[in-house]
Amino acid sequence: MYNKVLSGTLHGVEGRLIAVEADVSEGLPVFNMVGYLASEVREASDRVRTALKNAGFRLPPKKITVNLSPADVRKEGSAFDLPISMALLTAYGYIPKEYTEDILFIGELSLNGDVCGVRGILPIVDYAKSQGITKIMLPYGNRKEASFIQDMEIIGVKNLKQAVDHVLGNQIVEAEPFSKGCTQDVSKFKEDFADVKGQRMLKRATEIAVAGMHNILYLGPPGAGKSMIAKRIPTIMPELSHEESLELTKIYSVSGMLGPDEGLINERPFRMPHHSITAQALIGGGTNPKPGEISLAHHGVLFLDEFLEFQKNIIEMMRQPLEDGEITISRLQGSYTFPCEFMLVAAMNPCPCGYYPDLTRCHCTKPQIDRYLKKVSQPMLDRIDMNISVKRITYEELYEEPIEETSERIKRRIITVQQVEKKRLAPYGVRYNSQIPTRVLDEVCELGKEERELRKEVFEQYHLTARGAGKVMRVARTIADLDHSERVKCSHIWEALSYRMSDFYQGGASE
Repeated sequence: MYNKVLSGTLHGVEGRLIAVEADVSEGLPVFNMVGYLASEVREASDRVRTALKNAGFRLPPKKITVNLSPADVRKEGSAFDLPISMALLTAYGYIPKEYTEDILFIGELSLNGDVCGVRGILPIVDYAKSQGITKIMLPYGNRKEASFIQDMEIIGVKNLKQAVDHVLGNQIVEAEPFSKGCTQDVSKFKEDFADVKGQRMLKRATEIAVAGMHNILYLGPPGAGKSMIAKRIPTIMPELSHEESLELTKIYSVSGMLGPDEGLINERPFRMPHHSITAQALIGGGTNPKPGEISLAHHGVLFLDEFLEFQKNIIEMMRQPLEDGEITISRLQGSYTFPCEFMLVAAMNPCPCGYYPDLTRCHCTKPQIDRYLKKVSQPMLDRIDMNISVKRITYEELYEEPIEETSERIKRRIITVQQVEKKRLAPYGVRYNSQIPTRVLDEVCELGKEERELRKEVFEQYHLTARGAGKVMRVARTIADLDHSERVKCSHIWEALSYRMSDFYQGGASE
């Protein structure tokens, strides 16, 4: 007897539907599985057979053939155990065929028949909904994650017997209600911008960077406050929209980083990998490609402290993702695309010892400094919108200045600016000033005669690249928005240019 049930698998951070076909016929007792299967899927035959026996289902010795279709898509993971079991039970006659036709099954089985949780449920459920499927049976531990998708009947089961009883109507499992996720509690942040004394230019630059989601580089001596400010950036970032939360939660689901009772991720991520990280861990990849740190920072911040301590090839690998907002990883079995629209925040010292240009403390030679700075290329620098020279804080700033602005006050200004940005840029399919397409840059950054002349002077005098000139105008647009100005003025262009004029930009790395 033949039967087919629906299941799903992952391809990158997107779901795909898989048809699980089971045929039971006379012949030598054998359990064959076909359909371009990874080793963990092939092992399902032993797990399924033992789980069915321990759950109380007797399978007479027959010739069993299971096919996972389409055959040209590689099947990976352990999520096919439950659909294979349901297909077999239907083929053996334990379950009427029509009872399983409108249900999508996902789940791993333990040998005693328990249904275990799997990673990547959310993107599979979301894709299933787009294909017109409205009912899904999955592990009990994954029910909360799946409930973030509206208009889906989510049936969470603990074991194989409970799954069969529900399908037969003997003991109905109550469907998990739709969950919108939790509201972000800003008060839980322990850090606040009010903790940062002095460094007004650095804080101003950081506010501009967050408002337009511009990449920013801090260059300065140790102890000046670079890391301190970077770690407070999440406190001034607006909350994620529901669509952004769903997209980010999919990435964490695929990475296996969601707990069984965790809600929808609605905080912008702040990822801070150590400089010993491998290229695969940062960019993503592996035999079965998974998202890397740049994707885990999607819609948030990737903070690279001690920037030049990262391997040079790893730094250069970020050039394309910074431009495109996604990374495509190609393997023999196919290509996998992971989103990575993040704000890059990097911090570094100006020389190996960290104290240049303070010659009373720095004893590095010019060749040493040049060699150190050349660890990052000019093309990579061009992709960083703003680079700021951070000066050593003075005694008066540290102990005598009054308390600075709080994160909540800065955040309100940023929310206002981003609302303006999103409304202006909606026709172009982008959200932030850092993403303004080149073809409409002149239209969005409307300039008068004086501003156009200044732009030409700046371009020629400071030898800007085409990309660098575009970055200056995008930052100027954000500064104008913070200034509540419809047009970009000369003062905005000059300030934007000042954020690309650090010693580092003019020094050894660009020589």
